[in-house]
Amino acid sequence: MSVIQTESLTKRYPRVTALDRLTVDIGPGVTGLVGANGAGKSTLIKILLGLAPASDGTATVLGRNAAHEGGAIREQVGYMPEHDCLPPDVSATEFVVHMARMSGLPRTSARERTADTLRHVGLYEERYRPMGGYSTGMKQRVKLAQALVHDPKLVLLDEPTNGLDPAGRDEMLGLIRRIHAEFGISVLVTSHLLGELERISDHVVVIDGGKLLRAQSIAGFTEATASLAVEVTDSDTHPDGTRALLDALAARGLTATAGTGHIVHIDAPEPAPAAGPGPEAAQEAVQDVVHDAVRDVVADLGLGLIRMEQRRHRIAEVFQDGREEVRS
Repeated sequence: MSVIQTESLTKRYPRVTALDRLTVDIGPGVTGLVGANGAGKSTLIKILLGLAPASDGTATVLGRNAAHEGGAIREQVGYMPEHDCLPPDVSATEFVVHMARMSGLPRTSARERTADTLRHVGLYEERYRPMGGYSTGMKQRVKLAQALVHDPKLVLLDEPTNGLDPAGRDEMLGLIRRIHAEFGISVLVTSHLLGELERISDHVVVIDGGKLLRAQSIAGFTEATASLAVEVTDSDTHPDGTRALLDALAARGLTATAGTGHIVHIDAPEPAPAAGPGPEAAQEAVQDVVHDAVRDVVADLGLGLIRMEQRRHRIAEVFQDGREEVRS
């Protein structure tokens, strides 16, 4: 079942096209929407909530048409905006209760849900303090609480870690992951920080300049490559262990390149066609040969082997590759 669907969704402004024929199909779970500032992330959220009209194309949220059923969508969806306008003289309890009532909850239910939600986001002990005295991290938690208080089926989180220090980011990312794991609420979270989305998302949608670069599961983005990452230490005999390893591998006919620090990337050769094992088994056999060759070379050179592992794609690499493909 799709949670969000767009078909050729386009949003034009007089001087810029914010979304350009964007077609995506987002299922349940935690989905990261990644793109640089100005990529069209916030514009997409406004259209999905029925707060801004599209110039062309369609968008549906939880099976409802965003162009005509915005009110019904907002009853079932929580929204955490990037920028806040929290009233400084109001307590978190008063504010979240008000937002719960605005979402249609009766007074008693609103107060009960508010207490539970503020406890979940870690603000229960501070719930009666005026929000003007809150830190940035606490304000972000209040925004998250008001998005969750009416028990939505989906929450849209726009740059939820904005302005947070590393510890605050880790805590916020943990909360986001728990939203789906513990409560079954689907999440669409935007960020321009690729590493954050890689940590918490099941799927990632990458956009740039309003265009779709790629949409795939995290497992697909970070799949193992045929490249081997090897990290070695220097030795008295070989003060530059990385260079010695590169030269020795080249002498054995292996293609290797220097990475950062003392890391060497080794490309496994393509397996020869054979009538016996399938392609996966053949590739594994080749990788075993490369592993053995690397261990032998490192031992012969007297270098210390820190680690040897299959290299995995990172989202940042895929994002950069996608941008280069679009430009070409």
